Formats: sequence, structure tokens, C-alpha cells
Amino acid sequence: MLHNLKTNKIMEAIILSKDQFNELISKIEHISDKLNSTRTARTETYLNNKQFMEMLGVSLRTAQSWRDEGKITFSQVGNKIYYKLSDVEKFIQEYRNAAFAKK
Repeated sequence: MLHNLKTNKIMEAIILSKDQFNELISKIEHISDKLNSTRTARTETYLNNKQFMEMLGVSLRTAQSWRDEGKITFSQVGNKIYYKLSDVEKFIQEYRNAAFAKK
């Protein structure tokens, strides 16, 4: 055991085999990859009200009605309205009509 002269605390050394060390490094890299992929997944694109209206081809009044009716989730910062692109895609999916079957 090694002693730290300034604090008189005992320090222990841990010795790993090459295989144990490589396994430890592999696990650390796996954890790092998971953390990095989680951060990437959190990146979100936002649309302002004008972009939202242009994307869906609707008027200011229609966009306002959808917000008032709770049909579309939005954020408001001051007078500015923002929509998550993922919420807009979800909104479109919820209101899409299935294809009609041919007879």
C-alpha cells in the first residue's frame, strides 16, 4: 500500500489483467456512446408561426384556431409562437385520412 505523506491516507493500487482492462475500456466506451446518442436525440427543430402556416398551407386564423382548440402543441415566447417539428408531424398523422379502398 502507498501512503500519501501530506494526509496520511492509505491509497490502494488495483492491478488489472490486459483482458480486464480492455473489458473495462469497452464498457466505458459503450456508456459514452449511449450518452452521446441520448444528447443527439434531444436535438429538436422548431418552426416559427410563419413557417408552420407555410408548411401546412393555412391562414393565421386557422393556426390560431388550432392552438385555441388544443389541436396543436406550441410554445409562446412574448408574442412569438413556436412549434416543435415533431409535434407538427404528430399533428399531421393524427388528422390524416386513410386511403379509400377501390371497388
